[in-house]
Amino acid sequence: METTLTVLALSYYPLHGSRTHHSWKYLLLVSLAVIVRPTALIVWLPLLLHHLWREENKLKLITHQGLPVVAVTLALSTLIDCTFYGQWTFVQWNFVKFNVLHSVAEFYGTHPWHWYLTQGFPVVIGPHLPFFLHGCTLSGKMHRTLLMSIIWTLTIYSFLAHKEFRFIYPVLPFCMIFCGTSLVKLRSWRKPAAGVLLLLNLLPSLYTGLVHQRGVLDVMPHLQHLCDHTNSHSSPEPHVVFLMPCHSTPLYSHLHCPIRLRFLECPPDLRGDPNYVDEASSFYADPLGWLGTSYPNASTLPSHVVLFHPLEKEMSAFLNGNRFIKKSDIFHTHFPEGRTGNRIYIYERSLEADPQSRQH
Repeated sequence: METTLTVLALSYYPLHGSRTHHSWKYLLLVSLAVIVRPTALIVWLPLLLHHLWREENKLKLITHQGLPVVAVTLALSTLIDCTFYGQWTFVQWNFVKFNVLHSVAEFYGTHPWHWYLTQGFPVVIGPHLPFFLHGCTLSGKMHRTLLMSIIWTLTIYSFLAHKEFRFIYPVLPFCMIFCGTSLVKLRSWRKPAAGVLLLLNLLPSLYTGLVHQRGVLDVMPHLQHLCDHTNSHSSPEPHVVFLMPCHSTPLYSHLHCPIRLRFLECPPDLRGDPNYVDEASSFYADPLGWLGTSYPNASTLPSHVVLFHPLEKEMSAFLNGNRFIKKSDIFHTHFPEGRTGNRIYIYERSLEADPQSRQH
């Protein structure tokens, strides 16, 4: 959403030498982007200051366009938030306080200061990188501010310990302008270059969109039939436990029925406990110990267990001892990493009293 609003706002931004003068339109879109994600201000700050510096009637720009747009969007956002939270709250300030001032985001991992320069930005821009660099050497005064905004954004984000690819997505529209400048100057090589870019974008997109890490979505249709048991009194209520890294699967957004689901949680420590360990880390440190504590007797056991295949061997004593039978074997990825695996297994607990009877 932040990147989409940035694209729309950029189309109305009065670049130097352009005929665009829809100041209030781009200011409205920028305000919405900041409301959605306050860090959008990082991307737009150089452009906002440049616009103010170039404007002849600066006071009019601020009082007739800037302040009214900001006031209206902020008031509407605050009103909506207060209505649904049931109390006065300023979500944008909470966002900054939570992620920046208190550094809670660092709980989910940190990277070295150069990560965006050496990994993040090259991966996000992908095969467009050489065209972007070429376009930067050709850029004139009109696009210089956009280049400054890109450099500024990467620099500011580099100071934050927690880094993610998605944080710098909003600079992609800026980069594409320089890529376009490069392609225009290539002339006779323009069509071959465009064809190469198409292939280098299309093939990875098809693989990552249709094949890579698809198991966490494919597993949900395999559980859909459990919704039929929610209204049945002849069988026990389904209880599915996802023994996977937290937030791996979409859960209710795909099942659309009120069956009991549990997944390993990993909320950050908000109390400053030096010995804090989230549930997911606790489980992976000692899977059998965690299971024994969470499910002390047969009456508390789940009906289904979903896990990545590397856990199967370590959990075999629990699965076999409680009569769990493998029901589904689902492909996930060719390139597993961390706590994931190539395949996802769904185990269902047999309700038969005699473990040997399931073989007949």
